[in-house]
Amino acid sequence: MLTIIGCGNLNRSDDAVGVIIAQGLQQYLAENPHPNVRVYDCGTGGMDVMFKARGSTALIIVDASSTSSEPGAIFKVPGKELEALPEPSYNLHDFRWDHALAAGRKIFAHEFPQDVTVYLIEAANLDLGLELSPIVKHSAELVFEQLTKFINQSR
Repeated sequence: MLTIIGCGNLNRSDDAVGVIIAQGLQQYLAENPHPNVRVYDCGTGGMDVMFKARGSTALIIVDASSTSSEPGAIFKVPGKELEALPEPSYNLHDFRWDHALAAGRKIFAHEFPQDVTVYLIEAANLDLGLELSPIVKHSAELVFEQLTKFINQSR
């Protein structure tokens, strides 16, 4: 089972890129069913990521990044490089998807995917807004194409 999860905030311009890609993939799968592929929009909920990934053999996460790199840059990174255990906190809003990778592996052990890939798209604008910047929209289209090709190859 392949699980693809889009993360981000639809109200923060380019931060929405992972969610927008996930929503596009959900529509694609509605028209082109693949029984071994699940796609979720997990917004900003790290706990959702952890539970939705459980039981998958492979996991792909898509999100925006803010690293001072060129806006629209696409990074494809092994999940192991990004997972991090969370700092102790009583606030679940502090539990991000990178924490979900480490915690899910620890909690669910063999039920958590070992094959994890993360696509990060460098944001140009993280201010309040409902639209992607043109450069990030273009990068989102490229990642969407890569993911649909991967889905079709994994039949």
